[in-house]
Amino acid sequence: MAGSMVAVGLALAAAGFAGRYAMQAMKQMEPQVKQALQSFPKTAFGGGYYKGGFEPKMTKREAALVLGVSPTANRNKIREAHRKLMILNHPDRGGSPYLAAKINEAKDLMEQAKK
Repeated sequence: MAGSMVAVGLALAAAGFAGRYAMQAMKQMEPQVKQALQSFPKTAFGGGYYKGGFEPKMTKREAALVLGVSPTANRNKIREAHRKLMILNHPDRGGSPYLAAKINEAKDLMEQAKK
């Protein structure tokens, strides 16, 4: 019985020392971690969210922003981006009809510009 109590005490002491060591190491690494986090882009797409609503008449720039492609993207990239967005935003799957219409409008405008 006494042997198991000693083992439990030693395990608790080891856990305490390991936690203390980890906290000290984290304090020393804090500036490096902050710098690394600041160097990451704001979102996976790099630019954050587009601030503002839709323009009354969609422009090529706005269409490219909606689809998430370059204004000079080729037809395959436009179609692939449209397909991915429609899978996520299709009204039959709970998406917004308004957003689906804007995504389709953006695809049509970008494809017309390529002709």
